[in-house]
Amino acid sequence: MSAARYATLAFSVLCSACSSASDGRESMSAPPKPSMRLAAFAFDEGVLGALPPGWKTEGTQQRGPLATWEVRAEADAPSRPNALTLTKTNHASGGTFNLCWTDRVRFEDGRVEVALRANGGEADQGGGPIWRVLDKDNYYVCRANPLENNVRVYYVVHGSRTELASADATLPSHQWHTIAVEQHGDHIVCFLNGAKLLEATDHHLPRPGGVGVWTKADAATSFDDLEVTQ
Repeated sequence: MSAARYATLAFSVLCSACSSASDGRESMSAPPKPSMRLAAFAFDEGVLGALPPGWKTEGTQQRGPLATWEVRAEADAPSRPNALTLTKTNHASGGTFNLCWTDRVRFEDGRVEVALRANGGEADQGGGPIWRVLDKDNYYVCRANPLENNVRVYYVVHGSRTELASADATLPSHQWHTIAVEQHGDHIVCFLNGAKLLEATDHHLPRPGGVGVWTKADAATSFDDLEVTQ
């Protein structure tokens, strides 16, 4: 075999090996995309007795004055010293949903997690996170209720709430609990204190929106450590 032909053959074999290796790499599954934190609210900055900067209070099906929300000192808050608390409902409407939220964070897919403590309420207690919030009448909410001992996830469209899934759960009042929600596309998974409780599929609110917290009727609740990742 001539030297020129040998060189040509060797080059062909090398190219074939490189192509096979490249094809093998391309067929391998891509590593999972790491999560990225969009926002974290510990409510330890700003002015006591006021809302966090960039946050607002509103009400769905509001009857009477809006509830009073404020950052206040909470000695047992998960991240001391402060938490965001609904201190006064200011109304007697059993059908009003009390919202405190921000549109400075735009959430579509990922995870929303918050700690909450039910402080009181006769008609209702507890609450939970809201996400993909377009306005006071359009959003998702996952709420825990110590009076009913359950966790439920809903969509709210045009001010009307529709249940997607429900699960029984024991969650005493005056203790801190954690609710986490993961949503990707139309698939929703909800967790209480790290345990998976609910799954649902829904397409009503596909666009990104704000995030915040929610209670119903006279439920007075404290929230801490709201974290948003994608």
